Amino acid sequence: MDIIRYSHCPICKNASIGFKFSAVDHTVSKKLFELWDCANCNLRFTQDVPNESSIGTYYQSENYISHTNSRKGIVNGLYHIIRRITLLQKHRLIQSITGMPTGCLLDLGAGTGTFAAFMQLSDWKVTALEPDLTAREIALKTNGISLLPSQQLFQLTENSYDAITLWHVLEHVHTLEAYIAQLKKILKPTGRLFIAVPNYTSFDAALYKEHWAAYDVPRHLYHFSSSAMRQLLKQHDLTIESIKPMWFDSFYVSILSEKYKVSKLRLLKGTWNGFISNLKALFHKEKCSSLIYIIRK
Repeated sequence: MDIIRYSHCPICKNASIGFKFSAVDHTVSKKLFELWDCANCNLRFTQDVPNESSIGTYYQSENYISHTNSRKGIVNGLYHIIRRITLLQKHRLIQSITGMPTGCLLDLGAGTGTFAAFMQLSDWKVTALEPDLTAREIALKTNGISLLPSQQLFQLTENSYDAITLWHVLEHVHTLEAYIAQLKKILKPTGRLFIAVPNYTSFDAALYKEHWAAYDVPRHLYHFSSSAMRQLLKQHDLTIESIKPMWFDSFYVSILSEKYKVSKLRLLKGTWNGFISNLKALFHKEKCSSLIYIIRK
């Protein structure tokens, strides 16, 4: 299996990088992967990750919920309950930020197509891309929406989309710079880009350390702070217009982290720690467990 060994930061290309700690792949392989930090831009990243042609096997698990829609277990059940709420929240956010009741939307990394289908039913013209064949098949069967392979991104027309969404997708993308450049190209001049990613500077990340579920190695290649995201977007002349917290994520991630720690009363402990994480982020929203970056040209 071919791996990627970074000698410089994947974002700012600075050589001031170093080992932080190791984390376990709890979903598939149970292997240890190293997490490294960049002292310059504050990016954290997974070292020695499988390359793009090799990483597919790390997504082949019924526990990888975004590709399977599994309802097995308490955590997956909670995921589905929360998702029903957040679909409406995302729809309202896009309408509010774009000022448009309907328009052209690109959903990148659409999983099993739940969000894309919801927006389509809300009269948006939707293009949805997903790299995983099994997820695309489930999307067609369960949500009645046809997803395109992610490679189609680079065939899309310039200045085509009013909104482009990446809900917990950017951390998975090997060709990071190429993706950002293409997203900028196909976004309309008045359009907005919505990027949601976990935030490793949150309270729950600091609390759970190597057990923090949102590290999700090796599928998550990068672990963003707000400063690292700003650096990445600045390199492409893109501007962060605002940052929105994703309050539900702290609960879901904390409960899953308790499971990884094999702790007792994980539902109770995870819920409590998620609440504390949100409480600490209440007046400093860039410390929330996950963040949505709203971006313009």
